[in-house]
Amino acid sequence: MGATIDIGTDAHGTPVPIDVEELLATRLLVQGNSGSGKSHLLRRLLEQSAGLVQQVVIDPEGDFTSLADHFDHVVIEGANYSPREIEALAGRIRQHRASVVLALEELEVEQQIRCAAQFLTALFDAPREHWYPALVVVDEAQMFAPSAAGEMAEDTRRMTLSAMTNLMCRGRKRGLAGIVATQRLAKLAKNVAAEASNFLMGRTFLDIDMQRAADLLGMDRKQAERIRDLQRGHFLGLGPAVSRRPVAVHIGSVKSGGRNGASALTPLPQADAEEMGALLHGGLAEEAAEPVRTPAPRPPAPDLDTVAEAIAAKGDSAPDDTQEHPRPVSAGSVDDVLAAMLAEEGASFRQASALFRDFATRCRERGVPSAHIDMPAFRRLFAFASAGVARLDDGQRTAVERMAQDVPEDVLAPYLAIVVAAAEGRRAPDEDTLARVYGTASPGRIRRLLEHLEKCGLIAVHEDFGGERTITVPGIEAVAA
Repeated sequence: MGATIDIGTDAHGTPVPIDVEELLATRLLVQGNSGSGKSHLLRRLLEQSAGLVQQVVIDPEGDFTSLADHFDHVVIEGANYSPREIEALAGRIRQHRASVVLALEELEVEQQIRCAAQFLTALFDAPREHWYPALVVVDEAQMFAPSAAGEMAEDTRRMTLSAMTNLMCRGRKRGLAGIVATQRLAKLAKNVAAEASNFLMGRTFLDIDMQRAADLLGMDRKQAERIRDLQRGHFLGLGPAVSRRPVAVHIGSVKSGGRNGASALTPLPQADAEEMGALLHGGLAEEAAEPVRTPAPRPPAPDLDTVAEAIAAKGDSAPDDTQEHPRPVSAGSVDDVLAAMLAEEGASFRQASALFRDFATRCRERGVPSAHIDMPAFRRLFAFASAGVARLDDGQRTAVERMAQDVPEDVLAPYLAIVVAAAEGRRAPDEDTLARVYGTASPGRIRRLLEHLEKCGLIAVHEDFGGERTITVPGIEAVAA
């Protein structure tokens, strides 16, 4: 056994351990009707493993935000950030190994689904050097991986199914261990549920859900009746990280609490019908005559850099990193940062992901706002900078941007280098210049590139019998004018 935690006790009071290292490799599916104790189980699992592994919680109801009161979790309110900021935060979460709760309760259902899908996709797409082990807990997983389209838009359904499938099917190699919890197995996409090797099944009553749970636990139809009789907080567990044979588990206690309404009975007020009627009707006309009260304005969202600093402080283990640092004073612009990067030898030969990380670091050091720039936007900005578009006047730059609007990112830099040369009245760049801008040392690749650009109608290449090559650019007249 590797690093183990105590999830609860069996029927004899013996502790039931979960091997966290095995869980990272084999994933977990939790199922149970509302009130069966799923959230309590997830909370116990998160609390017990908080000091062992990074945790990321997708929380549609805001039930897990109280983890921040007891552990080093950063709460991210999804409603406060744009899609690009959510993706940027996901990248920083993986980089700094921060444990976070993505709270989505203030969003509409479809907005919750899209926000979670973009967040999970950004976690999945993190660069290889940030593939640290992490538990990714998705509560109410039937929302994010539905078995049927329901009422959500088709593009939203495809987006969220892709994100959840990547998490459960391909996340292991990237260090992401999916833990999904659902009320109804029948409503959860089968390709998502099938990738889990560990199961904790709570009380359920519908035959179709009991049968699917029994199939996953290797139980026959008669044994499946046990699932209907389970008490709240009791689950049947099976899997390499839990037990090789089905085991009954009574989930242990937790420190943090959810925000669910009280389910226990509370004494009714001691008032007869006459007194209660007076309380209900007293001053009713005056209250109804008052103007409608507008809700208090939402407090301003925390600045993205402020949240990033919190993530870095809680994710890094070095004690010096947890101290507060003054915000850097802005020194330059995005163009200045790009120019400094291009001034270094071999910049265009580096991978785009490494360049983007270097760019984000330089912007942070100089205090240059860059949260609005994601990877695709950076690649286009870098292509414009490496081609020297900044040397053109404002009118020419506008025309060049219009010409390059639909040019693919992977060939944008050499295309712009040709356009800039034509706009300045110079000869077309030679193969060495184009190779340097394109980030290759292969002349053959440049020749294939020119052929590709010509087939796309972006340039026209003429070569005479002496081998002299001339390149013309359709639409260059607008730039020259």
